[in-house]
Amino acid sequence: MTAQPAQKPAASQRPFILDPLFRSVGVLNGVGPKYLKLYEKLLGGTKLLDLVFHKPSNLVERHFVESIKDAPIDETVALTITIDKHTPSPRRSQPYRIRTRDKTGFMDLVFFNVKGNWVEAQFPLGKDVTICGKIEDFRGTKQIIHPDVLDAEKPEKTEVIYPLTAGLTTKPLRKAILAALDQAPTLPEWLDPAQKRQQQWPDWKDAILKLHHPEHDNDLEGATKHRTRLAYDEFLANQLTLAILRLKQKKLKGRTFTTNGPHRQKLLSSLPWPLTSFQQEALKEIDADMGSNDRMLRLLQGDVGSGKTIVAALAMMNAIDSGTQAALMAPTEILARQHEQTLRPYLEAANIPFVTLTGRDKGKTKQSILDDIASGRAKIVIGTHAIFQDGVDFQDLGFAVIDEQHRFGVHQRLQLSNKGKGVDVLVMTATPIPRTLALTAYGDMEVSRIVGKPPGRKPVDTRLLPQDQVEDMMQKVGEQIKHGVRVYWVCPLVEESEILDLAAAEERHLLLQQLYGDKVGLVHGRMKPKDKDDVMQKFANGEISILVATTVIEVGVNVPEATIMVIEHAERFGLAQLHQLRGRVGRGGDQSYCFLVYAHPIGEVAKERLKTMRATEDGFLIAEKDLELRGSGEVLGTKQSGLEEFRLADIAAHADLLYSARQDAALFLEKDPDLETERGKALRTLLYLFERDQAISYLRSG
Repeated sequence: MTAQPAQKPAASQRPFILDPLFRSVGVLNGVGPKYLKLYEKLLGGTKLLDLVFHKPSNLVERHFVESIKDAPIDETVALTITIDKHTPSPRRSQPYRIRTRDKTGFMDLVFFNVKGNWVEAQFPLGKDVTICGKIEDFRGTKQIIHPDVLDAEKPEKTEVIYPLTAGLTTKPLRKAILAALDQAPTLPEWLDPAQKRQQQWPDWKDAILKLHHPEHDNDLEGATKHRTRLAYDEFLANQLTLAILRLKQKKLKGRTFTTNGPHRQKLLSSLPWPLTSFQQEALKEIDADMGSNDRMLRLLQGDVGSGKTIVAALAMMNAIDSGTQAALMAPTEILARQHEQTLRPYLEAANIPFVTLTGRDKGKTKQSILDDIASGRAKIVIGTHAIFQDGVDFQDLGFAVIDEQHRFGVHQRLQLSNKGKGVDVLVMTATPIPRTLALTAYGDMEVSRIVGKPPGRKPVDTRLLPQDQVEDMMQKVGEQIKHGVRVYWVCPLVEESEILDLAAAEERHLLLQQLYGDKVGLVHGRMKPKDKDDVMQKFANGEISILVATTVIEVGVNVPEATIMVIEHAERFGLAQLHQLRGRVGRGGDQSYCFLVYAHPIGEVAKERLKTMRATEDGFLIAEKDLELRGSGEVLGTKQSGLEEFRLADIAAHADLLYSARQDAALFLEKDPDLETERGKALRTLLYLFERDQAISYLRSG
């Protein structure tokens, strides 16, 4: 192994003890650029630490036999043999064979597509080799195809299996993980000594070694001492970060806003119906925050169509009535423009000047918008994250609303602090989040919930439809669009493959187009934002009646005239995602329908999901069920959503540890807010281990 200096982030004061784990996987023998790309794809990073945190998924016990004679056909065995003779492939289509022997007989080792001389190097004539593989019978002779070579000195009785990616096999991955573990240091203890004793938890290093050296199947279970220790460490790093953020938030001086002023009254009187009791309650909580001198950081959770945007607009009026500006940030251009359309009639009725700024604005148009923001002429600024980038200066930003927060990270919330003095922040999400998951993502916030839908909205009639009835469905939607109905047609989600997603959507688009011509449109994730917006606009205007889409329409698109949602291969979607998609319909006064198309065979979990979708429209209930059915790794499609993904902890299995970690972090910071004591310094090491450098920088900045 060649020594390579560790790359240290400029702003980081990471302890030297952790440096070995932050070296590149490329320092390991046999890991070239090709393998490095595969490791990045599998692990999401290329540090030795990423290897150390890659959990095993299975354990295969090896059956050792004494001799070739004792090796049963069709069983996977391990045995020691002597290399007798090499027969290279006469033609490319034929295998390379090695004749081996022991005192009881002969056996062949078979290799396909052999390139170079690695086979001769690994199996020299006359050498004793311990191998493992499945015994087959080929014309009366035993053989093993592509055997694994074991360490003859200490052959392992079990084989540890890991999640893999195409192009990377268990053997090189295991070798790399063991090499990375050799670099793992003994770290200072950050756990409370009494808690560690009570739980009988091992030291960190012993726990991480045990993780990768399971001896029995039950060593892989989440409830083992080493697994719970590692899960707790990860939760503690997460909760400590959020607790430091909370402390920072409290230290920052807030400002006091006038609540329920004249602009609020004007906007209220222009609404077509009264606020629901839940909307009123949420507004009351927001007003209490804005009326106090503390900084507000509040999460507003409300199901799709529950009326969060109006609550946010009424809260913005507090900022306007107090002489400051307000901003509303959405994750996509489509959503930003949609917020503008929703709010325009109300803002115009209340006579409030506003602008919309997205990445699409260029040149003079953009400059004019920037001037309006800087001079304070624009009282409300709607846009994508572009509104918080450098070069956008507010005259006096007092209040910021962030929509679909899970598309942004914790650090983006803090960027807002630099755009104004004591900015109050309201974060909105239409993604119902289970309580435990909300703690890991929003533990630094107060939470308000809007339950139910505004008056006049009917429940969506959800039906299940077998795949073989899709052609009938294609005919039936034709009848509906004659009456002005608009239809979403969502195509199957194909695991990790945008290209396959797209192929399915394009095929369905083509078939529907043959029936209904230019009344059918297509949107997908690979389109340019402008082209996507144009198609969505045509659908909203009614120029297109059927919109075929991949899951890009999941969040926030609002077309009240759309009353039919067809979701193909609904069995492949998570509950939360199905719920989000269904929420695209039922947004007007007309009865809406959602057809969940499923293909056989259908698994038990998928069946349970579809049953839940038929039984309820309560997003919070659905989110909890999703967590129960799929565990935290997949719930909410965290990979896409930007929500915290845990590598060692499992929220569903370790929820009780999360609450304990939350308490531990809060209590410790009360005693040692700057992490200066011995345990405090060890906790700093924990934060760096889980790459929470940002939390440390907040400590340093006071």
